[in-house]
Formats: sequence, structure tokens, C-alpha cells
Amino acid sequence: MLPDAGSDPAAEHRRLLAYLGAALIAGGQPVHEVESEVRSVATALGHPLTQVGATPTGLTLGLTPGGPATFESVDGPLRLEQSAVVNDVRRGLVSGRVTPDEAFGALGSLRSLPHRFPRWMQDASWSIIAVGIAMVLQPGWPNIAAAAVGGVAVMLLVSLAGRVRLAATLLPTIAAFVVATGVFAAAQAGWLDGPLRTLLAPLAVLLPGALMVTGMSELAAGAMVAGAARLTFGVVQLLLFSLGVLTATTLLGVGADLLVNERVNQLGWWGPPVGLALICVGLCFNEGASFRMLPAISFVVAAAFGAQVAGQAMSGPVLGGFLGAIAGSLGASVVAYVWPTLPRLVVFLPAFWVLVPGSLGLLSVTSLGIDPGQGARTAVEVAAVISALALGLLFGSALAQALATRLPRRE
Repeated sequence: MLPDAGSDPAAEHRRLLAYLGAALIAGGQPVHEVESEVRSVATALGHPLTQVGATPTGLTLGLTPGGPATFESVDGPLRLEQSAVVNDVRRGLVSGRVTPDEAFGALGSLRSLPHRFPRWMQDASWSIIAVGIAMVLQPGWPNIAAAAVGGVAVMLLVSLAGRVRLAATLLPTIAAFVVATGVFAAAQAGWLDGPLRTLLAPLAVLLPGALMVTGMSELAAGAMVAGAARLTFGVVQLLLFSLGVLTATTLLGVGADLLVNERVNQLGWWGPPVGLALICVGLCFNEGASFRMLPAISFVVAAAFGAQVAGQAMSGPVLGGFLGAIAGSLGASVVAYVWPTLPRLVVFLPAFWVLVPGSLGLLSVTSLGIDPGQGARTAVEVAAVISALALGLLFGSALAQALATRLPRRE
């Protein structure tokens, strides 16, 4: 997608910045950060008065106040390896190492970038991640086995959703129904305990936890339209997941004794660390992230999980979420400073799968349908946890920026 010879340089810069901004949004970055980074690139290209307006679905950009503007829509999410390419392009444009023509070429071929790993490894990653999350959320051997089978079911449904539009629209409900039916049936047969937490492991990758925390951080930063839109979409997704779970419980006639938020622990102290390692490895297989990022991703995930556990032990889930988000955000910033080629957001996003706000949200919405009194109380608690995560994210980012101004710049 190269510019035509003899074209207006300002118009081509405007197109380039719009492509770059849309790619940053597709990578999951909050819109206020996208706007800031696009303006920094525009300044490097000689357009210090650039105006940018970003939303979760697109970006509008003009190089001068009152001048021509360009809109670029977001064409679906990016894999982590693709987001890493976008980060390289952004850094190259700011430093002058990448020309606009080279940036156009890299961004234009972004969607066609082949996956780093073969299809069988991508398919296996769903079960690997589900097992890892089960070892953290519900570390019992039957529960882990159920999570592995559920991961296969979710993988098949995601593949179907990529080919059938109706399946894509109903994916949250269908996936939740299939997984919940299998897990609750196994619990009724006496094969496992704590089914409500068990079914979360294979569904966690699909849950909108990161989306809702990003929306909260956008609201806190003043990006009201984007934040409200993400939160609304996330709540609707949770309702669709909950509909699938409630349908399964009604169909099977699940008793109240199986709907208790019960945690089993048959593995001991080593379960969560091994689970975290599996999550990181499965993430690399699923998202195509290079194994050179694995140590950095593992460091940030471990820091976020450790801070979350410490906070929960001291005061409860709210403090745990706050400290976990600070540790994850600050840890990712440290990694990006020590290794500038590793994009901060790519290293940080996996920590959301460990903090699992979306899983807690599904529990609250499901409880609301089963027991309105208990569900409403749980929903308030989860709202507090998500708010704490968002505030921790903002606090950690602000602290990292303050430290960065006192340290020498690395490239």
C-alpha cells in the first residue's frame, strides 16, 4: 500500500498516520494513548499541530486545525506478533530510521503476515491456556482435565465462527452453553467439584476482562465516548456468556449445591506457578508471539499475579486487583525500557488473563440470574475490582512515565 509517485506529501502523511492509529487501536491500546503516540509520530514527520480523534472502531485525523481530515476504520483485532510490528514502525518513524514508504509497506502487509507457528500448535494452544488458567483458578485434577476438553470445544467453535457469520455473532452464548453443559454434567455424575469456577478456564480467553478494564482506564483518562462504548460492549458480552451458562443449568436441572463459588486445591503450592508458565507458552502459540518475548511476558505475568495474591491476602480482591495492575503496568514499562524493541502493550496484555476480571464478571452475572440477592452483591464487588484494576493501570503508567523522565533514553 505504497503512495503514488508525485502525490501530495501532506496527504500521504495523513494517510500513513491514520493507518498507524487504526493499527494501534486494533492492538488493544487505549484511545488516549493512541492519540498521544500518533501525535508524537506526526510531530516527527513535521506536523506538530495534528489533531486526532480515536474511538474503539476507528480514527479521524487532520494535520492542521480546519484542514482536510481522514478517517480510517479498525479492521478487527491484531495478534501480538502483528502489534509488535506496529510498534517497530512507530518507533522507527519517531527516530527517523523508517521512511514513510517503508512504513506504508509494513502496515499494508500487516494483515497478511503469516502466523509464526503451524496450525496444530495454534489449535493446541487453546487447551494449553485453559489448563494453565485452571491450575490458577481451580487446581484439581478432574477440573484440569475438564478445562483441557473445554479448550478443544472452544477452539472448534472459534474456527466455526471464522466461517459462519451467525456462529460468530452467537459465539459467547454457544461457547458458554457447550462448556457449561459438559462441566455441569460431569459434576452431576460426581466426577468433579466446583464446576462454576471450572467452566471459566476454557472461556477465559473469550471473556471481555481486558476490554472492560481498558474502558475504565479510558473513562478515568477523560476518553468518555471510547470508555463508555467499551464498557457497554463488555457488559453485553458478559450477558451473552451468562445466557449460555443459565441455559445449560436449566436444561440439566443443576441444583444449588453445584452453583457455589467453590475453589478446590489438589495440587499444592506448585500449581499456580506451573499454570502461569503454561498460560505464557500457550499465549505465544496462540498469538504468534516470538519466544524471545517469553521471558519478558513471564516476568510481567508473575509480577502481576504475585502482587495480586499479596493484596488479596492483606485486604481482599479490590486491593489485590489494584496492586496487580500496578505491578503489571510498571513491570511492562521496565521491560520496555530495558529492551526498547519489546512493545510495552504486547508484554502487558497477557497479565489481564491472570487478573481475570472478565471471569469474575461472568460469575457475578450468572449469580444474578440464579440468586438475585447474592448476584447483586457480587456484581458490586466485581465493579469495585474492575475499577481498582483500571486505577492501578493508570497509577502504574503514571509512575512509569515519571521514572522515565529521570532515566536516560534508550533506543
